[in-house]
Amino acid sequence: MPQRAAGSATLADVAREAGVSLATASRALNGGTRQVSGNLRESVLRAAERLQYTANVPAQAMARGRGNVVGLLVHDIVDPYFSSIASGVMRVAARHGLTVTIASTENRPEKELEYVTTLRGQRARAVILAGSRNEDSALQRNLTKELKAFEAADGRVVVIGQRKLPFDTVMLENGPGAAALAGRLTGLGHRDFLVLAGPPGLLTSRDRVLGFRDGLAHHGVSLPANHVLHAEFTRDGGYAAMVRALENGFRGCVFAVNDVMAVGAMAACRDHGLDVPEHIAIAGFDDIITLRDIRPSLSTVRVPIETMGEQALDFILDHRADSPRVKPITGEVVLRESTQPLEGK
Repeated sequence: MPQRAAGSATLADVAREAGVSLATASRALNGGTRQVSGNLRESVLRAAERLQYTANVPAQAMARGRGNVVGLLVHDIVDPYFSSIASGVMRVAARHGLTVTIASTENRPEKELEYVTTLRGQRARAVILAGSRNEDSALQRNLTKELKAFEAADGRVVVIGQRKLPFDTVMLENGPGAAALAGRLTGLGHRDFLVLAGPPGLLTSRDRVLGFRDGLAHHGVSLPANHVLHAEFTRDGGYAAMVRALENGFRGCVFAVNDVMAVGAMAACRDHGLDVPEHIAIAGFDDIITLRDIRPSLSTVRVPIETMGEQALDFILDHRADSPRVKPITGEVVLRESTQPLEGK
């Protein structure tokens, strides 16, 4: 009998080798509504191993109408914020036999649409969109249309971010978190503030800037328009914006709308011979895991980032609701060494 090439065995070959029906072999290897007894399942698994059987995932997806793949779309995989979300998603997925694929848009919103189209063609089980929405209404309409088509084909959609799309959403309360931070910073005696913001069309950045401004106003402090500097939503963006501020002589308290921008701002201060917090105070937002290694320790708004990823997958595993659900996520202000109380406040 000719030797079969590794990985070319079929499910029928496995069933024949294990001495079971094709349906039993399928349930043992792929799961199903009817359980297979332990002994039979072990027999099928041993047969599959001997034959070096590899499941035909696209064919399984076609047969079931959908696959076991969850597509996670993030803006920047280098950002620890998104890697922490991925960790939460993958932790729950592993418990339920789901495979997570991650794609980075590299902060190009139009690529979300391309990835969703690809995932629909692959009959993925679900797609999770993690990250800020954009003010481009035409882009959001096209994305919504494609996501609706994905759902119509029995896929599931969850958004992590703003409640701007008509799907289940894990919603981070950016404005209230930034407002609470503003209140705590004014409580330390700070009155001169600068905000390092992301690109103008990025809603996460916009919501945090507006929330911070409202929080300051509540405590009788104004934020001049020229004290909001826009840059890329990255470490290098924070560095570049901070350099501009320092060259203009700013020496007050800086709020960077995410932690990676804050880290870049701290590096800019160090490179210009300024001490944080002795010469300038800096705070961020998110409490990313890499802050454990930053000195001085950074004041920020702590967000349960991994929990957000877990909640997104819980939505997918739960029964489909009659209308989109929203899970609000609240941040917690954490003051650390980078924002010390001002003497004689």
